[in-house]
Amino acid sequence: MKPHKIRYWLNSPEKQEAPEVFAAKVNTICNLYLNAQELEQKDIHVVSTDEMTGIQALEHKYPAKLPLPEQCAKMEFEYIRHGTTSLIGFFHIANGTLYPPYLNQTRNEDDFCQAVRKVVETAPEQEWIFICDGLNTHKSESLVKFVAEACQLDIALGKKGKSGILQSMKSREAFLLDLEHKIRFVYTPKHCSWMNQIEIWFGIISRKLLKRKSYSSIAELMKSIQKFVEQYNLTAHPFKWTYAGVPLTI
Repeated sequence: MKPHKIRYWLNSPEKQEAPEVFAAKVNTICNLYLNAQELEQKDIHVVSTDEMTGIQALEHKYPAKLPLPEQCAKMEFEYIRHGTTSLIGFFHIANGTLYPPYLNQTRNEDDFCQAVRKVVETAPEQEWIFICDGLNTHKSESLVKFVAEACQLDIALGKKGKSGILQSMKSREAFLLDLEHKIRFVYTPKHCSWMNQIEIWFGIISRKLLKRKSYSSIAELMKSIQKFVEQYNLTAHPFKWTYAGVPLTI
């Protein structure tokens, strides 16, 4: 027992206020993870996606010192800033590879929509399921229009903020969740980013690349990230997802 220590904990509001809704969302995602390889054989791709924002191109003021016997490597504390970039990543659940990352200085709704479009264009006739959080850019007008176009849906979408499917974030979310569409989105509960497997990969690239290298420009940083993804994919394998979801009470 260490009563003098404390650690912050962030609960999902849905888990507290609507446990049945929370359980349904969690179990849907877990089932997709556990059945991803079987779905892949049916040309249904399950992809985990999110943004990694504000990646800094930091140049260390002096070169690092290599490790010596019984001494660790030493990295210069002072650095020079060369700006930031954002990465939109797409993790292929079935085989553990990354689609080419979308790198840009912004990460607005048009950026996310463009990034999703590029992934879908790798197999436009097949089905796609994107797992992501409930950020507003993941339920945008641009995304709804893209899904309607890609799925060849001849329907009136209405007008953002006024009517129809585009009226509100809730109505757009319902459209993007539609099981009848060959491109659909599944959203994690609020404050449940741990349910999104791309977050595991973000931790990997942070530890193995971003915290260790020095960059003299944004272009150098972006090239380094792209090379890391290419190398990672050579030995990639699916993450072993052991969480089975929320038990349903009878």
